[in-house]
Amino acid sequence: MSVLIFAELDEGKIKKSSQEALFYGAKVAEQTGTSATAIIIGQADDSELASAGRFGVTKVLHASNAQLNEPNGMAYATVVAAAVQQEGSKVIVLAKSSLADAMTARLAGKLKAGLAANVVELPDLSNGFRVKSSIYTGKAFAYNDLKADIKILAIKKNTITPEETDSTASVDSFSPTLNDADFVISVKSSEKASGDVLLPEADLVVSAGRGLKGPENWGIVEDLAHALHAATACSKPVSDLDWRPHSEHVGQTGLKISPNLYIACGISGAIQHLAGVNSSKVIVVINKDSEAPFFKSADYGIVGDVFDVLPRLTKAVKAL
Repeated sequence: MSVLIFAELDEGKIKKSSQEALFYGAKVAEQTGTSATAIIIGQADDSELASAGRFGVTKVLHASNAQLNEPNGMAYATVVAAAVQQEGSKVIVLAKSSLADAMTARLAGKLKAGLAANVVELPDLSNGFRVKSSIYTGKAFAYNDLKADIKILAIKKNTITPEETDSTASVDSFSPTLNDADFVISVKSSEKASGDVLLPEADLVVSAGRGLKGPENWGIVEDLAHALHAATACSKPVSDLDWRPHSEHVGQTGLKISPNLYIACGISGAIQHLAGVNSSKVIVVINKDSEAPFFKSADYGIVGDVFDVLPRLTKAVKAL
């Protein structure tokens, strides 16, 4: 009986959020006196698969069926359920993501499992199996008592700091039976956001709003982002005006991100925007309006014109 962790790939590499899930799952295995096994679906070389051992798992099951190269919530749920049955796992861990959202409800149904999403701490096993989760877009916490025999924990991004070792995991091929019903819904094509640093996985994000006055001024945002090796983002009005692509829109109706550092430039801080970024570990707000509501949520604030402040910040970062 092991803890099973589903780890997502991005272009053959284990995603950062899944590294957090691997470490978290290994810690749960320590708590429960068992081992940690990862299930990884898609194309990746053996060295990358074995590297999951750095985070505490001892074995990797690798499902590399060509039909699974495109993420598919239905088919992936079948694969993970089969891995659970093979390993006799009672706890399944994964990082919350778009794919996880499409997969976990189906997986819970297949396994008649209890499910907790946006989990932010290790389970409390002192009286049953209780987990703490973030709710209401990070404004409150809930404590969930999972009483089902099998438990699924979807970890909120950037709440676990993984520690690495030099260990590697063994890698076993895994080929569960799939049928046509698993592919009733299929991905015909996908478009990936461009950029040096992908926004959903970024540790550092520089974001801007209508305070930039127009798309022609975005160069000063990109200059700071490049200097920091950060991703760029924007508020909803900016994407609605086509100043920036919708793939950069963060907020309640856009991407919800949890970087270590979020720099908001010329964004007033409407509650809908905060809902997508308030899980950031450190928020820096730059705005010439000292009454901008975003300052109430900021860890650091700079009252000043972004056209004056951003070039100065970029120059200072480049001088480091």
